[in-house]
Amino acid sequence: MSRYYFDLHNGEGPTTDDEGQEMPSREAVAREITRTLLDIANEEITGSDRLVVTLTVRDDQDRTISVASLIFTNEWINDPQ
Repeated sequence: MSRYYFDLHNGEGPTTDDEGQEMPSREAVAREITRTLLDIANEEITGSDRLVVTLTVRDDQDRTISVASLIFTNEWINDPQ
């Protein structure tokens, strides 16, 4: 198992993960990325027309191994009549 750190970048600024999580594989890291981005979107997307969330994942040697982003936009179209 290796330790991975998930740094969050959203509208509130960057949040650095100083504790990390033990993960058995990169597949487990990918599942955690997906779960985290979807959880954040579920919490923050309500009432918003734009949301950009990015996770930067670092390994136990402080190397960036993944950058994942979720982008949501909603544009209201006026009734032309």
